Amino acid sequence: MPNGNIKNIIGRLLSEMSGVNRVSQNTIDAYSIDLNQFAGFCEEIGISSIDQISERHLRNYLVNLNEAGLSKTSVARKLSSLRKLFQFAFKNNFIKTNPIKKIPNPKVKRKLPETISASYYEEILAKIDSSEEDDEIKRANKIIVELLYGCALRVSELTALKLKDIDLDNRVIKVWGKGSKTRYAPVGSKTHKILKEYIAFLESKSHDDFLIKLKGKPVDRFYVYRLVKKLLSGYELKRKSPHILRHSSATHMLDNDADLLAVKEFLGHENLSTTQIYTHVSIERIKKIYKQAHPKSKKESL
Repeated sequence: MPNGNIKNIIGRLLSEMSGVNRVSQNTIDAYSIDLNQFAGFCEEIGISSIDQISERHLRNYLVNLNEAGLSKTSVARKLSSLRKLFQFAFKNNFIKTNPIKKIPNPKVKRKLPETISASYYEEILAKIDSSEEDDEIKRANKIIVELLYGCALRVSELTALKLKDIDLDNRVIKVWGKGSKTRYAPVGSKTHKILKEYIAFLESKSHDDFLIKLKGKPVDRFYVYRLVKKLLSGYELKRKSPHILRHSSATHMLDNDADLLAVKEFLGHENLSTTQIYTHVSIERIKKIYKQAHPKSKKESL
């Protein structure tokens, strides 16, 4: 059996994810944090080789996480990272049996995603137009929110776009999604117009990157997060992140009777169950409207 030093195996796993599997840097960073935290726990209890780890050690680690006050969602994510590590170790003959196989994920109640209204999205675009930013920055900011909402892109998908991925003639965008899977996102008429103007500007600057800001610097995920947080400042949300625009896009499509399977493909979801969460959002919106507007709602509860 090859040398199974835990930290070395973690390094090999992350390297494979980055190179062979082309996993996004955000995902790799998250795995790195989770797995190195576990490596630190193993070091504290005198374990350096992965074949020394038993199911009992893993259960003790979970107890430590719970005592530290981590939410069930965080614990489930860390368990997912560990499953990846032990699957990798088993596949590469660092261990003969997988000690994590019998450990279940904590039951997590899925929260309904927060959304904004379609009318508020129009206010966001107006905010950008009326801002005092340079015209180049305004142009980039508008295309950012247009693709997050109009094409329901994830931040990692947005920042990875290249100019060659945009097909204006066929009105589609080639998107590099999770797990190196590609899909084609359709482009609506409003988005198409903004894209056409933006690309005409890009081609005059000879850029390969799709998203650039002032002085030709590429837009990164931190810029997108800061921008969206600022633009959503007037809306009551627990967390003002770019994913709110993606959630809103999916919910508004279902509100307008879009086919669930079509929305699944549009979002690039692997499982239909992931998409179905948005049907619950639509139902909750209907309930809220009913309670606010229907004359019988004050006497009846849903």
